[in-house]
Amino acid sequence: MLPVFTFAAGLTAIPLIFGIRTEFILFGLTLVGVAVFHNKTMYVALAGFASILILKYLFLPDYSFVEHIAGSAGKEGEWRTLLNLTGLLFGFGILAKIFEESGIPDKLPAFLPDGWKGGFVLLVLIFFLSSFLDNIAAAMIGGTVAVVVYRGKVHLGYLAAIVAASNAGGSGSVVGDTTTTLMWIDGVNPLDVTHAYVAAFSAVFIFGIPAAIVQDRYHSIKKNPDKKAIIDKTRILIVVFILAGAIVTNYLLDFPALGVWIAIILGSFLRKTPWDEIPKSVQGTIFLVALVTCASLMPVEELPAATWQTAFSLGFVSAVFDNIPLTKLCLEQGGYDWGVLAYTVGFGGSMLWFGSSAGVALSNMFPEMRSVVDYVKKGWFIIVAYIIGFFIMLGTVGWHPHAPHRKDKNSPQKIEVLTPAEITRQ
Repeated sequence: MLPVFTFAAGLTAIPLIFGIRTEFILFGLTLVGVAVFHNKTMYVALAGFASILILKYLFLPDYSFVEHIAGSAGKEGEWRTLLNLTGLLFGFGILAKIFEESGIPDKLPAFLPDGWKGGFVLLVLIFFLSSFLDNIAAAMIGGTVAVVVYRGKVHLGYLAAIVAASNAGGSGSVVGDTTTTLMWIDGVNPLDVTHAYVAAFSAVFIFGIPAAIVQDRYHSIKKNPDKKAIIDKTRILIVVFILAGAIVTNYLLDFPALGVWIAIILGSFLRKTPWDEIPKSVQGTIFLVALVTCASLMPVEELPAATWQTAFSLGFVSAVFDNIPLTKLCLEQGGYDWGVLAYTVGFGGSMLWFGSSAGVALSNMFPEMRSVVDYVKKGWFIIVAYIIGFFIMLGTVGWHPHAPHRKDKNSPQKIEVLTPAEITRQ
């Protein structure tokens, strides 16, 4: 929480408590409530949202929540983000069930190595999938496979690793994560984020190997695949169609949920759709939507200077804040090394289960993930991997901030480029 409060002070009509704006205090208390009452996370998030909204209306006479959601002439509303998030969480829950019923997870053990190496290979596959799929889909598919190959006995540390692998895989690809897609839409060259993979791939080894070893000790991989399992090619086709719909509508409309649901509806004419998966995702979806809305209500209107230290701290901020508005602020400010930022805001959310939509989606399948204490305690290697991966990237690639791509030509800005050797001297 320490980096979060660096944005929390300022002159405002909202009361300050110890120099911190009250909205941030309420948001912090909401996060504490999520950590303590992990069996009631939806109600805690809704209570936090209500308290912040009441505070806004009490002290800001001109405030309009409707305008905040719908937008205005000079500002885009939050409706697109919230609607897209809701559609993806429900849609990918259905996708995971269709994938499970396709028979592929039952056959996968034949292709995975025995022992901890099999668990590590599965994490690498999730990493690869997430490079071109939404991280929610990659996490849900990975969780479905893990249930089968480990016969339902999946260690919480390994679940954290699945979330981390899905977030890491999308960090260096403009079609693999919402944050990098935002950068692309805003005018950032897709090649300018690819060096995030220097850190992300390093991180996969740092957290993936201990996670796989822990899982193997908890329950070894199922060595013999189910020989009676039948591959349903039609369900595989529906899965491919759903994923393709997400990619196409994400590229064309910045709205992947639309393509997901078009494919689900069309697929229902070919196979029975598991609609009963939707009620299982309701509480997790409401929780994340409420938490993201709370984060969007925070008055984070400016960031510290664009340095590698700021980018590093934003990784921790994104574990408790929605990384989408943070990315928007960074794009407005400019002057970041976009590959470094893509890694920090993309992978940083893996450090807490609710820090990314992939974590919340997977928690619908594995409710035991919702204990913050257990998640951090058993998935400690995620935090270590984030820190080491960041400094591996900084030490090998360096900090090469790009000139603001929407900079006013009449206000030139000097951009300081640091090589690995200069960073070491600092």
